[in-house]
Amino acid sequence: MARFDRYLLRQLLTLFGFFSLVLVGVYWINRAVALFDQIISDGQSAGVFLELTALTLPNVIRIVLPISAFAATVFATNRLMTESELVVAQAAGLGPFRLARAAIVFGLFVTLLLAVLAHFLVPASRAELKNRQSEIAQNVTAQLLVEGRFMHPGNGLTVYIREITETGELLGVFLSDNRNPRARTNYTAARALLVRSDTGPVLVMFEGQAQTLDTETRRLATTRFTDFAYDLGALMAGGRVRGPNERELPTADLLWPDDETLEAVGKPASVLLYEAHSRFAQPFLGLVGALVGFAAMLAGGFSRFGLWRQIALAITILIAVQIIDNAVADRVLADASLLPLVYLPVILGLGAGVALLAWTGRTRRRPAGAEVPA
Repeated sequence: MARFDRYLLRQLLTLFGFFSLVLVGVYWINRAVALFDQIISDGQSAGVFLELTALTLPNVIRIVLPISAFAATVFATNRLMTESELVVAQAAGLGPFRLARAAIVFGLFVTLLLAVLAHFLVPASRAELKNRQSEIAQNVTAQLLVEGRFMHPGNGLTVYIREITETGELLGVFLSDNRNPRARTNYTAARALLVRSDTGPVLVMFEGQAQTLDTETRRLATTRFTDFAYDLGALMAGGRVRGPNERELPTADLLWPDDETLEAVGKPASVLLYEAHSRFAQPFLGLVGALVGFAAMLAGGFSRFGLWRQIALAITILIAVQIIDNAVADRVLADASLLPLVYLPVILGLGAGVALLAWTGRTRRRPAGAEVPA
């Protein structure tokens, strides 16, 4: 690359790193605060908190990088215009497309980073985060079963255990379920076991009875049982183990889903195909942000009053691209035959950047036959 291209690319990468660090920190802190309340209230350690917040980082970075690329491009170009460096480069005969070469290389670099995140890091981190949250939820349920204390795992729920043996058997169990305002049920059992299942932890009670009170008729129904299984996973937020989500699957499984994958996800193949193709299209938003930001700033030329109108134009174009992307998502999910429209927002965004560069080249070109001022 030419010396000017290396200089501009170095400016873009430096600012890109700065904006990415700041924005990732802001997004991550917001996410960490929500997780902190949940983790601490569940009695988990700081190590678990750090592990879960670290697993959210890839998705946070994926969201932040296109914004950082746009902000770095606008800031760097504005500074070069203010200090007349781009004006000198234009006076030296460099056209808009030639000046944009470094911005395009920078945008492709951001696109590559986003592609790695979208296809590998984000799905893997989401799958691991789901598994860890499921394990923690089951552990929390077990921690709530403390002998000699009335525990409240949820609104309207009370659990009491007289004694827990060394083998893990629960003796003298009382469970009150008042979640339904029309019926209140109390379970008592001589002994019980806490076992794990595919749907979460289950409390299996032996030699007990269930008393259900109808609050409207004031009738009490009593049922004796030899054994009874009560799903504790339903009591805890996130306690029930859910199937895989399409955002957690590898891209290959989304492009060529088999019957087992479709059954596990519980969604049609069109949803999986949309997720796969969006992973190919979304990374190019980094290139769109860099190109549109640079082209819009370059179109304004030098001004002592700043380039706020050009910044507003670039932001408006990106907002329009995002609106189109949301509209396309709704249409594609409703009709799988419209799947190629997933790439429409990227094409329109790149087209807007190229159009701005072409318009800048025409306005900078002196009309044929014009006289050079003395």
